[in-house]
Amino acid sequence: MKETRRILIIDDERPILLTLEALLGRHGFETETAATAAAGLKALKNKSASLVLLDLQLPDVQGLEILDKIKSEWPETPVIVLTAHDTLNNAIESIKRGAYHFVSKPYAPEELLSLVEKALEKQSLVRETQKLRARTQELERRLEIAQTRSNPVFQSKSMQEIEELINSMAPSEANVLITGESGVGKEVIANLIHNRSRRSERPMVKLNCAAFPQTMIEGELFGYVKGAFTGATNDFPGMIAEAHGSTLFLDEISDMPPDLQTRFLRVLQEREFRPLGSTRTLKADFRVIAATNRPVATALAENRLRSDLYYRINTFQIEVQPLRERKQDIPPLVAFFVKQFATQLGKSEPQIAPDAFQKLLDYSWPGNVRELQNAIEYAVVLARQNVISAKELPRELQLPAALQQLGTAIPAQGGVQSLDDMERVTILQALAQCHGNKKKAAELLGIQRPTLYNKLKRYAIEL
Repeated sequence: MKETRRILIIDDERPILLTLEALLGRHGFETETAATAAAGLKALKNKSASLVLLDLQLPDVQGLEILDKIKSEWPETPVIVLTAHDTLNNAIESIKRGAYHFVSKPYAPEELLSLVEKALEKQSLVRETQKLRARTQELERRLEIAQTRSNPVFQSKSMQEIEELINSMAPSEANVLITGESGVGKEVIANLIHNRSRRSERPMVKLNCAAFPQTMIEGELFGYVKGAFTGATNDFPGMIAEAHGSTLFLDEISDMPPDLQTRFLRVLQEREFRPLGSTRTLKADFRVIAATNRPVATALAENRLRSDLYYRINTFQIEVQPLRERKQDIPPLVAFFVKQFATQLGKSEPQIAPDAFQKLLDYSWPGNVRELQNAIEYAVVLARQNVISAKELPRELQLPAALQQLGTAIPAQGGVQSLDDMERVTILQALAQCHGNKKKAAELLGIQRPTLYNKLKRYAIEL
């Protein structure tokens, strides 16, 4: 069934109302007219409009004021300002306050009809995108809950011990601190805890403290009221309010400004908070799960994580080992990701050739599970004849083992390395940059190939 396209015309000049009503009616639009701002707002409250045509000079309220009101209460409804007061200031101010377009009277009917169609088309696309995003998020959440409740991809002893701990403490209200390198799966652990808790009926609220400038984190966390600061054009409830009755996941908590950590600690202690610019104190009902990729001792020593907040959120601490230390998890993770990306691409699940599988096991995975996920997506996309061979893996996995371990190539000896160590690492870096091509590496180093071969033999570098 075709959606009714209803246009509300707010103008105090009756000839204009009649002309627009006739013009739009001939082109299949349903119209309603209002001669005052009050009548226009009442019409919107009684029945939503697809679009509003608004005059700036109204007998009861200035048009810009009603524009603010419409964009505040019906933000998705496009407004085209149609006025004889076509000053530059009016045009700029209208657009700043959210008008889709500014049209001067007298108007060209074809131009106005074209703008109306474009505005409605944009509105339709925005709504469709929001529906798809909401549907996708809900499907992802249901899939995530099903997976994490029934069949987590863990086989290593360390991860099984973590799962046992989660099963014991998830139903409680205890705060949790998750530590580990970037990409190890700290958010997966947080999802597991939330999905097995008494708060699982509501979605977990997530805030990455490293993703926002320090000046913005406070507003994101506590929320704010309109006018609290420059740019606060609408009320924003904030993550604490959104997490009411659920779980608040604070990723990279050591990137939260220290003074904000103090204020957040007070929320945890008093279970209430006040949005920025507000005089109202609101109740805070959430469970906090925090995560950091910095070693806790280092974060405390550098004052990145306040000790008083640390002791408050550290009821349980879960340290997730890097993937290189729990390689038993690689086979089930690979199987999971292969199935996931094959399904997304509408392909049958490819098999992994033995040489490719060995490379997956041998690689050190500095980016941990996130890097493994990206590698499998890359391989599934490139897979031919339903097989992933070594050549379908990312280039860094195809390098010889010696070139994959540059991160551990320099031994730590009080911060000082011997000349031999430095030369060995320089050779490895040149080979890595040239993807193992000895001729190009020798040219890059400014030495002859026989000299490079002698040095490879001397430093026991096998390619």
